[in-house]
Amino acid sequence: MGMKINAELPLPANLKAEYPLPKELAEIKKKRDAEIREIFEGKSDKFVVIVGPCSADNEDSVCDYVNRLAKVNEKVSDRLMIIPRIYTNKPRTTGEGYKGMLHQPDPDQAPNLLEGIIAIRRMHIRAIKETGLTSADEMLYPENRSYLDDILSYEAIGARSVENQQHRLTASGMDIPVGMKNPTSGDFSVMMNSVIAAQNSHNFIYRGMDVTTEGNDLAHVILRGGVDKYGTCIPNYHYEDLVRLVDVYAKKDLKNPAAIVDANHSNSNKQFKEQIRIVSEILHSRRYNDDVKKMVKGVMIESYIEEGNQKICDHMTYGKSITDPCLGWEDTEKLIYKIAEEC
Repeated sequence: MGMKINAELPLPANLKAEYPLPKELAEIKKKRDAEIREIFEGKSDKFVVIVGPCSADNEDSVCDYVNRLAKVNEKVSDRLMIIPRIYTNKPRTTGEGYKGMLHQPDPDQAPNLLEGIIAIRRMHIRAIKETGLTSADEMLYPENRSYLDDILSYEAIGARSVENQQHRLTASGMDIPVGMKNPTSGDFSVMMNSVIAAQNSHNFIYRGMDVTTEGNDLAHVILRGGVDKYGTCIPNYHYEDLVRLVDVYAKKDLKNPAAIVDANHSNSNKQFKEQIRIVSEILHSRRYNDDVKKMVKGVMIESYIEEGNQKICDHMTYGKSITDPCLGWEDTEKLIYKIAEEC
């Protein structure tokens, strides 16, 4: 085989024992998970805001960002459920480029997966300890989620992974909300089939074990826009798209119909400032149509301390994305207050 074994990684149970989630933080997560569940079950009218960097590339700046979110959260927690977006795995379309802190705990250094696993667990725990906010991450590698499954309150499955069988079946064994993004083509049927799969019980191989899952009743969709065969971005956050999704859900026998709208990616054509306008339009659509309001549980926003993005170099700007461009903190803070007023 054309493959070299670099190291044998620790079992998740062993890593958790070495870097445990303290009991008091586990209680915070339990309470937050219950609140989030009530939102997706329709028992709470709080609006979900999943917000944070495109990729979490530095522990200090990410935790600085989450601390800022926590201060805003104190003022809006009666209306919003803020879930920090701490994405530690970065999907790459061609396989080239920075793949996230899991691969490179230091973007300037060579990949080190053992150090990366430790770094992302440590960062997630620090964020909870300092702010009381449990976070969201992307399930890019299904078997790796076992290193964080006691910490996360939300997980997303990306546009390039949503058709993958292992992602769908693993999602069926999770006890937190999992968002299935529409694929890059924008196809609704692929996204809905993923939700159906995740909500049902399955028997399959997971980390060398024969497992049976219970099904995840909080599996739902994430609208992130699509791309046509010519590479043109086709958004799917408009009112007509949301009404269509309401109709699609009505024809399916699914629990807790729900959607999160990703304001960036192909919905904004990666024009990060457009996220402000897009979120405003989503809020307007919810006010206009009760069915849309009931279905759209929240938004996803890419945001960091400094707006835009930068290349990896020897004079990096603190708190600025090294992957996709993000909304800056000042605009983000204003947008969160606006959401709280209008949701």
